[in-house]
Amino acid sequence: MTAVNASRRTAALLLVLATGLTLSACAPTYSGDVYRRGETMRAQTVELGVVENARLVRIENPDTGVGTVGGAALGGIAGSTVGRGSGSVAAAIGGAILGGIAGNAIERDANTRNGVEVTVRLDNGRMLAVVQQDVGEGFRPGDRVRVLNDGRYTRVTR
Repeated sequence: MTAVNASRRTAALLLVLATGLTLSACAPTYSGDVYRRGETMRAQTVELGVVENARLVRIENPDTGVGTVGGAALGGIAGSTVGRGSGSVAAAIGGAILGGIAGNAIERDANTRNGVEVTVRLDNGRMLAVVQQDVGEGFRPGDRVRVLNDGRYTRVTR
């Protein structure tokens, strides 16, 4: 292995590690038991009710482009090590395209979470539905729950 190829492989490995760390930090938690710093020390209204329905949903965050760019760069670097001359250029372009597609799919999967849509009939008769990350609360029809709202976020808890 030449020094150039070793350098390229090291750069590719560093890029993969950096992309993985970036993607893992992109997906926030939206559940009933997780509060972000900006949500603390704020009054919330609390309403009581009964679960009418709970269904599993998927929560997707928008693509940031990090996966696509990282995958394209990695694919381009990997492809450029194949062949010589115009063959190496073609392999780099093909690697960048395939890497971008794969990186986008990896980012999408990394940023997707299991969620639950909880429909609640409040004690005042009003109905509402709240989507939040599913962290295993296991809401079932007939469960008594609390609906908390701070004017921006609404969550359902037991």
